[in-house]
Formats: sequence, structure tokens, C-alpha cells
Amino acid sequence: MLTKAKFIALPSSLALILTVAFVARASFAWDQERKIPREALAVVPFAQETGNIAYALANGQGFSSPFRNDTGPTAWLVPVYPLLLAGIFRLFGAFDIPALNAAVFLNILFSTATCVPIFYIGKRYAGLAVGALAAGMWAVHPAANMVPFEWIWDTSLSALLAALLLWATLCVANSQRLRGWLGYGLFWGFSLMANAALGSLLLPWLAWAAFQRKEHFGLSFPAKLKASNRWQGPALTAAIAVLCCVPWTVRNYVQFHRLIPLRSNFSFELWSGNNNIFDPHTGNAMSRITVYGEARQYTQLGETAYMQDKWRKATLFIRTHPQLELKLMLARILSTWLGTQHPVTDFMVTDSWLVRVVFLTNALLLLGTIGGIFFLYRRRHPLAFPLAITPIIFPIVYYITHTSLRYRHPLEPMLVLLTANFLAALLGFANFGPVRE
Repeated sequence: MLTKAKFIALPSSLALILTVAFVARASFAWDQERKIPREALAVVPFAQETGNIAYALANGQGFSSPFRNDTGPTAWLVPVYPLLLAGIFRLFGAFDIPALNAAVFLNILFSTATCVPIFYIGKRYAGLAVGALAAGMWAVHPAANMVPFEWIWDTSLSALLAALLLWATLCVANSQRLRGWLGYGLFWGFSLMANAALGSLLLPWLAWAAFQRKEHFGLSFPAKLKASNRWQGPALTAAIAVLCCVPWTVRNYVQFHRLIPLRSNFSFELWSGNNNIFDPHTGNAMSRITVYGEARQYTQLGETAYMQDKWRKATLFIRTHPQLELKLMLARILSTWLGTQHPVTDFMVTDSWLVRVVFLTNALLLLGTIGGIFFLYRRRHPLAFPLAITPIIFPIVYYITHTSLRYRHPLEPMLVLLTANFLAALLGFANFGPVRE
């Protein structure tokens, strides 16, 4: 029998939130799959670097061929997600509907599971109501529902890893057990092999953890800790994380005879957002960029020479177009946070209610993020720094290169947490603990 107390507790139930999240994501995927021809569904979602490398792996060609052509070894991506996708290809067949369903289902699990760290982080720093609110927001968040189907990439996995890394940072902070810091380092190493962009958060979060005190979360820890001991755990974590990347770095050096710690494609990404196609004065000299043209050049030059060519062209464009480069960067910043360079115009002209919901959600998340940071810093809350530094640091590489809401997605759990904190502060039901004077 459902009592009044149980009825009131339902919105705070993590099991209910997880169920809603899974059903919402699965429903979106099912609806989209009905609308798209099966011939396209079997191929198009995999027609990108991740799918191509996974196909090469599944066919025994090794980690290679980002453009599908047999072009030899590559370091275009880090290995975790292509290996997962290659396993799906081996089990369900490459470029087939069963493989797509398996990949989407895995992404849905990743995205649904992200509710768990969000729930417990919110509960820890502001009480059960905020934890449930944040997890519930993630459950119905439009981007979190769309990405598992729209992108057969590491995107959903990266959002889960980012949320888990923040949760692990809170748990390991002030820990005297080096075993905990060692495990934390191993987790960082795995995460870097899944998404190299997460590495931008390693040092800030480690530094924050090193400076924590027991009064923040009621942990039993000596009030006066020697500075050398304070840094012992974080130093171990950083060392282990770096060591986890060594085998991949050695593999890249053997294959390419140069140091590539994680990925080789930064030059390509920089050129993609900084090239003559953005210059209105170039005329028809470079009217478009095609996958076919880039694949042909990559095949002719090889990966190393191809990336060197892109670096030369991108840096030349940046040096010779300083004013245009500033405009492009400002446009990328706007697109990162609002989803488009012209949010008001695009909101009005689109005939898709879903696109309008995405635009509106982006705007509300931006406001909520700013408000959440303000309230946490005003109260000098210990989580102010790790939550606030994340939306500042993580998108920088995309401001410089090129951007997409997909690239921002690993940041979304933190934005949801900050927005939930802001709403809770406005409504007065957050339990932030004692204010530090």
C-alpha cells in the first residue's frame, strides 16, 4: 500500500529517476528509428572516425583507417570507445541495425547511469532534495535524451566519466589512504583513454582535493596536516594517471616515430575551425570542405604529413586574420553555450519544437550555471571551486578549434548540478551546511 510518506518520498527515489531516464532515452531512440530508413540507419551513424576505426579493429586491421580506406595505423582517437564499438561489430555485425541498436542501448545505459553520481553529489553538498532535483533534471534533459541515439561516439560515456570523476574527487579528498588515491589515479587513466579532453580537469580537481579540510564534509582527518603529506595522495594520482597513458604513448611513438601522448588530430581540429572558408574575401578559392577531399589528401600524405599540413594552414590563417579570428572565437563561445551563433533568430525561424526546447534549455542552463556559481561562492561552499572551474576550463579547447553541443556534453552534469543548486537556493530548500566566515 502506498502511504502518504512513501508518496512524498517518490520524487526523491533514485530508482524512479533512473527508470524515467531510461524510458525517456529509449523512447526517443525508438521514435527516431521509426522515422529514418533502415538502409541509412545501418550505415550513417557509423560513418565517422569512431565507426571507421572500430570497423578496422573488428576486421583485424588494428587501430587504423579513420577514413575507412586502409591507410594504416592512426592516433586520431584514444582507444576506449572504438574498442567497445569494435566489440559490438564483432558480436552483431558491422554497419547493421543490430549493431546500431546495441551501440545505442549501451549509450542509453551510460547516460542513464549518469543520474547516480549527480544524485549523490547533490545530496552530499546540498541535501537529498537537491540531489533528487539535479538527477531528475538530468533524466529529462533534452541533450541527454538525444545524444545516445544521435552520436555513436564516446559522448554519453564521457558525461558519465566526468560526473564519476567529480564524485570520486569528493570521496578521495582528505583521504589518508594511498590506496584510494591509487584507485583514483587508475580511474583518471581510464578516463583519459576514453576522452582526452577530460584531462583539462585533472590538475584543478587534484589541487582542490589537496587543499581540503575535514570541516567541509565532516571527515575524520587531522586538522593540521603537513604540506608534504597533503600533496602525497594527489601526486600519486597524477603519476598513476600518466603511467596509464604510457602504453598508448609508446604504441604511438613506435607507429609514428614522434611523441603523441593521447591524440594526433589537434591540428585537424584547429584547421577545421580556422581556415579560408571563413574568410569572405577568398571568393571561390575554397568554397567547401568535403570528406572525400580530406580522405584523399590523408591517403596521399599519411597521418603525420597530413597533420603537419593542417597545422601550417591553421596557424597561418590565425596569424593573418587576427580580427576575423576574434569574431570566430566569439561565435564559437556563443555556440558552445547556446547551440548557435544566432540564438534568437534561429529560435524564431525553426519549425521544430524540439530544436526550440534545446535552445531554451541551453539558455536556462547558462543562467542556472552562473547563478549556481554565484550562490556557492557567496556561501564559500567547498564545492564552489571544482564546480565553477569546470565550465571555465573545459570548453577552452573548443573556443580555439571548433565547437558543437556534442563537445560540451561531458560538461552537462556539472551544469545541471549548478542549476539545481541555483533553483534550490532561490526556493529556499537547499541544505548547504554551515557558512564559513
